Amino acid sequence: MDKSKLHPDTLALHGGWRADPATGAVAVPIYQTTSYQFKDTEHAANLFALKELGNIYTRIMNPTQDVFEQRLAAVEGGVAALTVASGQAASTYCILNLASAGDNIVTSTNLYGGTWNLFANTLKQLGIEARFVDPADPEAFARATDDKTRCYYAETLPNPKLEVFPIKEVADIGRKLGVPLIVDNTAAPMICRPLESGAAVVMYSTTKYVGGHGTTIGGAVIDGGNFDWEGNAARFPLLNTPDPSYHGAIWTQAVKPLGPIAFILRMRVTLLRDTGAAASPFNAFQLMQGLETLPLRMRRHSENAAAVAQALSKHPKVTKVIYPGLMTGEARRRADAYLNDGLYGGLLGFELKDGAGAGQRFINALELLYHVANIGDARSLAIHPASTTHSQLSEKDQVASGVTPGYVRLSIGLEHPDDILADITQALEKA
Repeated sequence: MDKSKLHPDTLALHGGWRADPATGAVAVPIYQTTSYQFKDTEHAANLFALKELGNIYTRIMNPTQDVFEQRLAAVEGGVAALTVASGQAASTYCILNLASAGDNIVTSTNLYGGTWNLFANTLKQLGIEARFVDPADPEAFARATDDKTRCYYAETLPNPKLEVFPIKEVADIGRKLGVPLIVDNTAAPMICRPLESGAAVVMYSTTKYVGGHGTTIGGAVIDGGNFDWEGNAARFPLLNTPDPSYHGAIWTQAVKPLGPIAFILRMRVTLLRDTGAAASPFNAFQLMQGLETLPLRMRRHSENAAAVAQALSKHPKVTKVIYPGLMTGEARRRADAYLNDGLYGGLLGFELKDGAGAGQRFINALELLYHVANIGDARSLAIHPASTTHSQLSEKDQVASGVTPGYVRLSIGLEHPDDILADITQALEKA
């Protein structure tokens, strides 16, 4: 059977694995080892010289991680993937794999607060400029681009604004200018496939929906294999000039016998090797269990969230509901264009009439929903971003990212929708 023709729902269960050749085990084993026996000195030399791919050290690669990576790449339609210790590590590696001091990236203003802080402050300390533009105008990315621009960056379903990013529009602009689009698809796995719309790279905080059970921190990067790094050599010196950290390898040349994997291979054998944000084999195993049920869970998350959004839209204390399925105009067009099967995800936000005080009272009154700084759990979650996840941002930057004082974010779980609504209703009465 040609697995490339299987649907993503099937690949989430079967990608990269059939059974253990030694034991016949159907479940992927946890290879809890630091290192691997080389067959002989020639085998070792070939691995280190990238003449063949294989296991060297678990900081760089591991058989359990490998199956998870193959499965993610298959689900997304990419050529290869890398799993790392967290979503923040994935975001950081995506940028550092292309940009050095003196370079810049152009990024959507609609970002998770932790990513905004990474780009605006930590990257700045490394000499990399983040230029924030409003994705409501895709041409803003072109206007912010110069010869030192190394990538565009966006979130499919940005948390907390939840306005779907114009993936194809910006990807097309970038390809004309030789700039790849990197998309954080954390909030929309299975219901959006950014590579099909022109993105070059997809990344995840697998902590969220991919893992799905609130047990495991992780991140992943998927290389689409669809961007011409060599044809835009002047823009990407890290991939097209000799790398002194890997015996002078020129990545676009070195990978040709292995496939179009220059981006992900450099990330693995330089950034991951040198900075060590490795996923543990046990975490890769845990995340793989989540991936197997992801198609079913995303449908239930979306159905429950739609029911909650409809109820909130009729509540007298709620001035606004932020949910793709309730949006109109261009925002709704993009949601329907990029989110599959009428599923809009499990995230929603709403604004309360009485501002921050009401938001905090609502959170404190919840009995079923958990008050945690997370999304994508099987359980329903709630938070007041202005006093937590976005509190480190200036008031101006909070508003730019979609956070107002009375904004509450909900991550709707898998409980019965009547029970979720009952808890939200009683908390609103006390807000």
